[in-house]
Amino acid sequence: MNFETSIRKYNEKHGSGRAFSPKAVLFDMDGVLYDSMSHHANAWVKMMHERGINMTIEDAYRHEGMRGVETIHQIAIRETGKDISDETSKEWYAVKSQYFADQGHVDKMEGVEDLMHKIVADGLLIGVVTGSGQLSLLNHLEAEFPGLVFRERMVTANDVTIGKPNPAPYLKGLSKCGVQPHEAIVVENAPLGVRAAVAAGIFTVAVNTGPLKDEDLLCEGANILFRRMTHFRDQWEELLATAHQIRQS
Repeated sequence: MNFETSIRKYNEKHGSGRAFSPKAVLFDMDGVLYDSMSHHANAWVKMMHERGINMTIEDAYRHEGMRGVETIHQIAIRETGKDISDETSKEWYAVKSQYFADQGHVDKMEGVEDLMHKIVADGLLIGVVTGSGQLSLLNHLEAEFPGLVFRERMVTANDVTIGKPNPAPYLKGLSKCGVQPHEAIVVENAPLGVRAAVAAGIFTVAVNTGPLKDEDLLCEGANILFRRMTHFRDQWEELLATAHQIRQS
């Protein structure tokens, strides 16, 4: 992994005075903190098919990161040519959420908690920026990541009116952590999430934990891509050291 090239390209794009100088790491939730995307995809497909709307597993991954009610609007328009009301969209999302919860426990993504401990030990803040409103996960984040995740540095679907791929959720995440775009790293697994982070001007690490092609993430502007969270965990020190060396050069 050529961190130096990736960091220098980021610095060139954003100009002098905004060189990559990480002070916070903003994590997406599903497919990043939790190995939960297969459960979400199954729930989406079941709920939509019951309503006569075709939605594939791949659709679920491609729309990941977007607020659930917005996903419903987009798929409904695509498949039927007609939109549905906000009230109906919320009702459908509640059913999808129940189907997700019915599938039971989801595991943490392998390596992510170790990575977070390294981040905190290096003096950086941790934030969570998710398009999810899935209370069965959100309500347990602080307890399942003790001393690492705090509600005051979380942005969820309930905190924004415009979700990913709009940069607004990540801009709010920056504000909650008290940092500027060049002072943060985003960790994402979804194309729409990568697009949102890049639009917010943040150095973006893509971890391809799902079935999409690497190019689906890289073409949205990800600065670095890993195939596993454990790979990122194992190379965290090198990324941080390279950023420091470039700032000192």
